[in-house]
Amino acid sequence: MDDIKKEFGKEGDIGLNILFKNKSIELNKMDKTISCNNNSKSDCFKLDYITEDITQKYLDKINIYGEKENILFKEMCNNGLVNNVNNIIQELKKRKLIEIKKNSYSYVIKTNKFDIQIKKNITDLNYLLLKNDEYKKYSIKKYNFFSSGKKINKGNLHLLTKQMKAFKDIFISLGFEEMNTQNYVESSFWCFDALYIPQQHPSRDLQDTFFIKEPEKCQNNFIDKFYINNIKKIHTYGDYDSYGWNYNWQLEESKKNVLRTHTTANSCRTLFNLAKEYKQQGYIIPKKYFSIDRVFRNENLDSTHLAEFHQIEGLMVGEKLGLSHLIGTLTAFYKYIGIHQLKFKPTFNPYTEPSMEVYGYHEENKKWLEVGNSGIFRPEMLLSMGFSKDVSVIAWGLSLERPTMIKYNIKNIRDLFGYKSVV
Repeated sequence: MDDIKKEFGKEGDIGLNILFKNKSIELNKMDKTISCNNNSKSDCFKLDYITEDITQKYLDKINIYGEKENILFKEMCNNGLVNNVNNIIQELKKRKLIEIKKNSYSYVIKTNKFDIQIKKNITDLNYLLLKNDEYKKYSIKKYNFFSSGKKINKGNLHLLTKQMKAFKDIFISLGFEEMNTQNYVESSFWCFDALYIPQQHPSRDLQDTFFIKEPEKCQNNFIDKFYINNIKKIHTYGDYDSYGWNYNWQLEESKKNVLRTHTTANSCRTLFNLAKEYKQQGYIIPKKYFSIDRVFRNENLDSTHLAEFHQIEGLMVGEKLGLSHLIGTLTAFYKYIGIHQLKFKPTFNPYTEPSMEVYGYHEENKKWLEVGNSGIFRPEMLLSMGFSKDVSVIAWGLSLERPTMIKYNIKNIRDLFGYKSVV
């Protein structure tokens, strides 16, 4: 093999590689000699066999019949050059010895509509064209009565509306019932006091909550007196094995109207009505509720915060529901929205204990994101309504905007909801 490389140089290397590839020759690794392959069609090994430039024969045939593919394939096969023409063509192309070009041809003939003059097309006839046969100077365009009309943009659903419908379908498929959330204005009693949030809590300050000027307060008969007394007692002195908040609870403070800061106020109303049924029947019927609606908070506007947004809330009512039920429910719920890995972090909420922040792993962003808040409603809240100690409620909530922004890769919440103005 060294003699051949010395004699023929680079061309010898190429020739040997082709023969090795075709398994026409084989290499003895001990003494670096080459010989005919016993399984090849060659009867003996001759120098002429190696030095014969088969590649040049391929190129000669291509130069003669290159523009006639069928004849080229036939000639190369008939002359015994190669059985698989496609393989050798690709090999020559790979070695940049040939290039493949595609030629297109058009055949033009005259028809009975041939005219040396180009006339302007018209689509309508009017008086001026009919007068003195002016229309004959033009070519009248034929009507296509089978063509479709111009497509009109009829508008599309807003991204939040699409996502809201998707969440509603998930809740309904899991057997949840939608709560009534039509009242944007709530009394402080339902928004805070009934949820065991003390009247001096920071969330009830002007910098966090929108208070209504007119009417400033709700009517006196806005709620059951027995329930009001229970709320006053649990806030002031404590009860049901609770120390309470130990302050002088004021009824007038609870009458102040606000734009609801969370839909949990509606959840509280729903639970209170369910407690009435429970006291009449003497037993609890397991229930599952959800709500998706707008809430309002006095926050600074930026790329991730607005003064109004949507809150998604789900809750389940039953006997002796615990943390394991909550985690299992959250795992099932978030799988429906494409989040399969969850982490839970302990946190504090005034009206739930224990409370957990929910984090989900986002596959595209490759990081953990906070996707909700959850907990078990406190006994101070449920027992004040009239439920027994065996009745418990697990609940969770998240915003509608955040998963929508993640899904559609929206960086600024003002591009998704409302105008960009900072008023």
